[in-house]
Amino acid sequence: MAITNFIPTVWSENLYKELDKQYVAVANCNRDYEGDIKNAGSVVKICGVGSITINNYSKNIDMSNPQALSDTVRDLTINQAKYFNFQIDDIDKAQASPKLMDAAMSVAASALADMADKYVYSLYEAAGSTVDATAADENNIIASIIEARQKLYENNVSDASGIVIEVSPAVASLILKAKVALSSDNAETLETGCLGSIGGCKVFVSNNIAVEDNVHKCIIRTKRAIAFAEQLSEIVAYRPEKRFADALKGLHLYGASVVYPSEMVLLNVTVA
Repeated sequence: MAITNFIPTVWSENLYKELDKQYVAVANCNRDYEGDIKNAGSVVKICGVGSITINNYSKNIDMSNPQALSDTVRDLTINQAKYFNFQIDDIDKAQASPKLMDAAMSVAASALADMADKYVYSLYEAAGSTVDATAADENNIIASIIEARQKLYENNVSDASGIVIEVSPAVASLILKAKVALSSDNAETLETGCLGSIGGCKVFVSNNIAVEDNVHKCIIRTKRAIAFAEQLSEIVAYRPEKRFADALKGLHLYGASVVYPSEMVLLNVTVA
């Protein structure tokens, strides 16, 4: 890539596409609130509606006055700011593939996606329910997942197709060793990290699941439980003053918040 041919909007779109290919945790978030994020510290207001009362209807009897709905507002703060800044020497560029910069951008996107996924998974403490699976092995891991799934049923989350199960590689191995028939289809095989489905819930494996003292902080949630918003604030190409090289730097702003804790269960798995 010659510095004179750099078009920021094109490279931003390419980086967004690469990020979307790499995301696991972020891909399972609600991203409807991204809007126009310009700077770290920006706040996205997420408005919700309170519960609605259902009454009995009787013929020829007036209904009660309309219920005044209470609304809830949660803040999604853009508090994460990450950047990359790399250069490709002119000599290296002359001797390498013309797509060297494309490859570098793909690697940068993978690193940014890892950081964002780790941040999303760090929000596990905000889960509305917790299930502890101690001394977990292939004989009891499925029972623990079903117990966690039950918590969502008890919170009126009944649509299995909208629920994801996110586990670490070690826990994924237990699931596979349990010899459970993980149902899958062609669409699932195209999704990054998707192993298949258990009880209609898609199972995703990620190396970014938090692990503390051998306790794997696996998560079972709906796709609206966590909201995520991001912005590639700046992507700039330049020629370093003291180098014969093309350089590229970018700023990735994002934030995430658990907006429906009742639709998220923390599954603490201690691998035997």
